[in-house]
Amino acid sequence: MNPKRRSALQNILGIASAPLLINPIDSFGQQGLGPIDGYDLIITGGRVIDPSQKFDQIADIGIRNQKIVEIKPQLTKKSAQTINASGKIITPGLIDLHAHCYPQVSAIGLPADELVYLTGTTTFVDAGDAGANNFSAFKHYIAAQARSRMYAFLHISSIGLAGFPVGEMKNMEYANIDLAARTLNENTDILLGIKVRESLDVVGENGIEPLRRAVLAAERSGVKGARVMCHIGNAPGDLSVLLDTLRPGDILTHAYSGAGNNTVQNGKLIAAALEAKKRGVIIDVGHGGGSFDFTIAEPAIQQGLIPNTISSDLHAYSGNSPSIPYLPNVMSKFLTLGFTINEVIAMTTSHPGKIINRDPLLGTLKNGASADIT
Repeated sequence: MNPKRRSALQNILGIASAPLLINPIDSFGQQGLGPIDGYDLIITGGRVIDPSQKFDQIADIGIRNQKIVEIKPQLTKKSAQTINASGKIITPGLIDLHAHCYPQVSAIGLPADELVYLTGTTTFVDAGDAGANNFSAFKHYIAAQARSRMYAFLHISSIGLAGFPVGEMKNMEYANIDLAARTLNENTDILLGIKVRESLDVVGENGIEPLRRAVLAAERSGVKGARVMCHIGNAPGDLSVLLDTLRPGDILTHAYSGAGNNTVQNGKLIAAALEAKKRGVIIDVGHGGGSFDFTIAEPAIQQGLIPNTISSDLHAYSGNSPSIPYLPNVMSKFLTLGFTINEVIAMTTSHPGKIINRDPLLGTLKNGASADIT
């Protein structure tokens, strides 16, 4: 695609897809004040896009007791409050599968609730800010007190990202397999698996040993379906060996980074990346401040490395970078790459909802789902 056209489209689509409606549960109508036979809140006249139901049309959404109870054109029952969304796009609350939301400890974390109005995100997955040594505080003082829904990947390093910008995997004594496994086992309500960063500036001379330990911790935890999220930038050694270590259901994040040893080399997608995709490794964007490159993404996607999920990798540094990786901005880039708006919304709602796999009605606007709406 012509770079000037890409830039123009990105600017236009970034505005068009920006979040207009965030967390209507703040309304009086959501406090049980609606009429008995009506709704607490109706959102009217917007273009409702819910890929989980293959629903895309102008419609109203009726909400009662913080649950979605009806979606159809022109709801007629009375409501305590109405929001006119004419000319707007309404989606399930966006899910960010890779963010950093542990501001007191990780050195790069941001408070999730303060990001909602900037990102349209109602569910955040913290990508390894906490290790086993400081996870308890994340769970009890960060996630438990947030209005946003929060999940996390536990870092294989017991200190998480507390030492940033020093590479946490340069000292392998932090990668305590049994400690990580036990912490994961005891916190399956919020933990999805183990996070590991595999870049030369993070691992030093330790190669993919951190990844091997992350996989062992996930397996040793005894938690069915425990995933490993593996960050790659300028990956160490033979990238094919790293990719071959990932199991079906594990997540490759920063899959389109231009940082160095990555999935596209000399314009060609490496075979191991496509094989990983075929055997069920989840391909995640993890845009960040320097982990997405159009010159990598375009050939990778054309050659079959299609993303499963679009995520921001938003943190204190990336959020102030020229990339501005707030989730709607990142989504708009994939519109310029040729994906439809329904596909892009699916990659930030229903797809990550299924990967999280804690609530069958996460990432959807189906009747009975929580009224998380963007």
